[in-house]
Amino acid sequence: MSPALNARTPSPQGWVLARPDNPWNALWAMMVGFFMILVDATIVAVANPTIMEQLGADYDGVIWVTSAYLLAYAVPLLVAGRLGDMYGPKNLYLAGLAVFTAASLWCGLAGSIGMLIAARVVQGVGAALLTPQTLSTITRIFPPERRGVAMSVWGATAGVATLVGPLAGGVLVGSLGWQWIFFVNVPIGIVGLALAVWLVPVLPTQPHRFDVLGVVLSGVGMFLIVFALQEGQSRHWAPWVWATGAVGIAVMVAFVCWQAVNTEEPLIPLQIFKDRDFSLANVGVATIGFAVTAMILPLMFYAQTVCGLSPIRSALLTAPTAIASGVLAPVVGRIVDRAHPTPVIGFGFSAMAVGLTWLAIEMTPTTPIWRLLLPQLVMGIGMAFIWSPLAATATRNLPPDLAGAGSGVYNATRQVGSVLGSAGIAAYMTSRIGAEMPGAAMAAPRGEGAVAELPEFLHAPFSAAMSQSMLLPAFIALFGVVAALFLLGFDAEPTFAPNPEPYLDPRDDDDDDYVEFVVSHGHDGYDGDGEADAVTDAFRALPLAEDPEKWENLYAEFMAERDE
Repeated sequence: MSPALNARTPSPQGWVLARPDNPWNALWAMMVGFFMILVDATIVAVANPTIMEQLGADYDGVIWVTSAYLLAYAVPLLVAGRLGDMYGPKNLYLAGLAVFTAASLWCGLAGSIGMLIAARVVQGVGAALLTPQTLSTITRIFPPERRGVAMSVWGATAGVATLVGPLAGGVLVGSLGWQWIFFVNVPIGIVGLALAVWLVPVLPTQPHRFDVLGVVLSGVGMFLIVFALQEGQSRHWAPWVWATGAVGIAVMVAFVCWQAVNTEEPLIPLQIFKDRDFSLANVGVATIGFAVTAMILPLMFYAQTVCGLSPIRSALLTAPTAIASGVLAPVVGRIVDRAHPTPVIGFGFSAMAVGLTWLAIEMTPTTPIWRLLLPQLVMGIGMAFIWSPLAATATRNLPPDLAGAGSGVYNATRQVGSVLGSAGIAAYMTSRIGAEMPGAAMAAPRGEGAVAELPEFLHAPFSAAMSQSMLLPAFIALFGVVAALFLLGFDAEPTFAPNPEPYLDPRDDDDDDYVEFVVSHGHDGYDGDGEADAVTDAFRALPLAEDPEKWENLYAEFMAERDE
């Protein structure tokens, strides 16, 4: 057996990362909360008509039940990622899940539309605190060569949760009442908290100052942009809406400029965008966020208005997409660790574009339901080749101290893409309905929920309008294909300075400030004369706790000799 060196050392500068014996336990524990918050982003859609009736709300009020959640979710994401670096991803995850669970109980008990909207804002803040910590933790507890399969779980969870929301909402509202789309989160959240406390490791924190000006600028800018996008359609894109969006963009430009000059402690270190794959992966995740969000609305209107399906049966149309994406995700995860990302992600976006185009062609008044399921299956295959490969590509080259910031940027980009998709498809559907059905009473769909019945003679023009609308996400998916063509993958030169073996197997088996390692020397650990290696002797003798810098130098010498 190879001799090994036992060293009890403080982790130098937070680089040597404690990780559990089985990081998969931590991953699955965190996916409980991650899945729940993503389902909640879409689960309210089917409940809107019931909420309007029972709480006496108008259309604009009930739309804010969803908009308030998405707004409160998107705005703090950038800050939440950095907070995870400062205070530890486990602590932020637990805080976010606790806030989300408590707010879910508040939502179910709400007796007015105003109270429900306020509770949804708190829910969104909890979701924002939680989300970046999932990707950050995966980046830090899985070594790069095993990260693809882990990212496949993360990606499948994100993809499937988005599609499960309307279906789960329909079942719960139909059987138990609208309150239960929120009450169901409480026991799940409690279980998720217990699992996270037990299984998620405490990772080293990074001593950062809090960039107050950066927080204010990013928060105000994100709020104004997302608010303008969400309110644009319902406010008929009034001049003040455009002005709000323009001010938001200007504030975000000021935020970027401040991050560029604040080289000491920026909220978002801009050097992460020097990594081409990280930047292109953000383009990709915004694209898939747009496409998935945009495809739901015309499909639901077509299924309910033209095909006469109930909300629950309409939601079931997306089942092939969710099933295919979930089943293929582990297979794709193994491919990601071995294959260049360009063909993998390029295939995924191509399949997505083909599936959406095929679905658009099939959306006629006479199409049998089973023919709508086939393009959904193709889209599910495409999504399996998008979500996890994108996440793995985005985080492959990020050092541990930027994992939280990178995760915050990546998730914020995904959320902004989703908001753009929601606003874009609503505006485009309005224009297509106006073109195909001039002067019709239903001049514009008014969001999610119950759909007004149309006389049969209007089914053909309405189907044409929905079919044309479905081509918008199909076209946007092509931007993902273009982004995939320029990915560097494993050929990329390291953008960031390499860190000394950050993915060792420490065994932190006591409650002190030290991390224990078992470092194998190589083949036999002895030189040709049978004498113990000098570096090993030095490791044994060195007072490591007193001189972390000396530890790093000696460790580099040790690794260099081992590799000779």
